Amino acid sequence: MNVDLTPEQDQLRDAVRALGRKYGHGYFVEKAKTGGHTTELWNEAGRLGYLGVNIPGEYGGGGGGITELAIVCEELAAAGCPLLLLVVSPAIAATVINRHGTEEQRKRFLPGFADGSLKVVFAITEPEAGSNFHRLGTVARRDGDDWLLSGRKCYISGVDEAQYVLVVARTEDAATGKLKPALFVVPTDAPGLTRSKLDMEILSPENQFLLYLDEVRLPADALVGESLDAGLPALFAGLNPERITVAAMGAGTGRYAIERASEYTATRKVWGGRSIGSHQGVAHPLAHAAVQVELARLMIHKAAVLYDAGRDLEAGVAGNMAKYASGEAAALAVDTAVQALGGAGMTTEYGVATLLGAVRAGRIAPVSREMILNFVAQHVLGQDKSY
Repeated sequence: MNVDLTPEQDQLRDAVRALGRKYGHGYFVEKAKTGGHTTELWNEAGRLGYLGVNIPGEYGGGGGGITELAIVCEELAAAGCPLLLLVVSPAIAATVINRHGTEEQRKRFLPGFADGSLKVVFAITEPEAGSNFHRLGTVARRDGDDWLLSGRKCYISGVDEAQYVLVVARTEDAATGKLKPALFVVPTDAPGLTRSKLDMEILSPENQFLLYLDEVRLPADALVGESLDAGLPALFAGLNPERITVAAMGAGTGRYAIERASEYTATRKVWGGRSIGSHQGVAHPLAHAAVQVELARLMIHKAAVLYDAGRDLEAGVAGNMAKYASGEAAALAVDTAVQALGGAGMTTEYGVATLLGAVRAGRIAPVSREMILNFVAQHVLGQDKSY
């Protein structure tokens, strides 16, 4: 595997880094604390083409893949602006529609993904079932040519910013009578769809919601794909990009924290005119965290390259490993940065404690570290399923 980026990818990284630093972590924190959204950054990134790097050129995108989108996610996070909506809209929803939507759906939605004018969030998780699609309680049933959706979803990010939500429901297979997953594009203002904001101990401009679907009526073309047979492949199509881009965002956050701490420890002098970073008790933990972040970045790159090559099974393994490694590395990096800065590390001004909630959540969502270890044990080590 070639670990070097192409010249075009290098240019993308430099350009996104410059955009992220133009706004910076202070902008991100101010939006989060005042209940605002990073609309200005999102819109500028859309105008510059960064939000649509993974969208095919014929629909107005950059013609790249998840490798390019992971670069965008990482570099914005490395500038202190981790944008969760990059994961749910361009990575998950756009990938699902591009790979498994009808041509009419691609023409309708992909240009908006490409320029950032369209935001589509993703709803699979439920209060009882979690993300286990075998036990989802949200059901879609036919009513003439229409569909009626009923159920509940939880921890759905950014619904208040989006025009649509991609809902995973279960439908009855006419041939077998069994329930099978299907995906529906639901307008966020659809009658019967209501939401309730969840109060989270995470500093983020993106909000989390409970969703309630009460006989939400949808036209036939709200179903993603040509038939119900598209449901399961469409669902899985979004999982690898989700894990890869979440991992990239975590790696960028880890880089940001280490950079902030390194700048501080290299210049902070307390005893005898030497910087505190000259002491191994300070330097070694930061160096260890930097190693872990870099190892995670390598696995993220491998997963993205495999995915873009169409090697989905291998990308599934690498994507899960990348998500695990990045979640652990980001949490370690932020915690280590806070410790290195001492009391300053807990202030808003120094901009590292503001990320503690987000990186802790990265060890839980969108798939927990324990479920990833279950996956690796079963699919890599050949162990019996444990759950």
